[in-house]
Amino acid sequence: MHALSIPTWIIHISSVIEWIAAIWLIWIYGEVSHNRAWWALSVAMLPALISAMCACTWHFFDNTESIEWLVTLQATMTLVGNFTLLAAGWWIWRCSQSGNEQQISEEGDRISPTLKESE
Repeated sequence: MHALSIPTWIIHISSVIEWIAAIWLIWIYGEVSHNRAWWALSVAMLPALISAMCACTWHFFDNTESIEWLVTLQATMTLVGNFTLLAAGWWIWRCSQSGNEQQISEEGDRISPTLKESE
């Protein structure tokens, strides 16, 4: 008797494929936007991908006790992945805040000379 049913395998495999596609699309967005913070997000997604691959591997071998260490590796990669995603999200937020300040500053610089001329 296998550990997972066919529908469950379909969900597991499609989730891994979707995660890989998301990593790739976010990387491309980082290239297009010239924003390295998005590259960081795609790299930060890798531990979660490793976690998913550990789960699929363990289930593929019908949850064999000899490779039960994969469960520990999966849990560790999930924990690491949560922190790397948190850090990448913070970096994206931080970059968006500094971008807004720069835009406001540039607009203020354009407005200031006009105000000075009218005084």
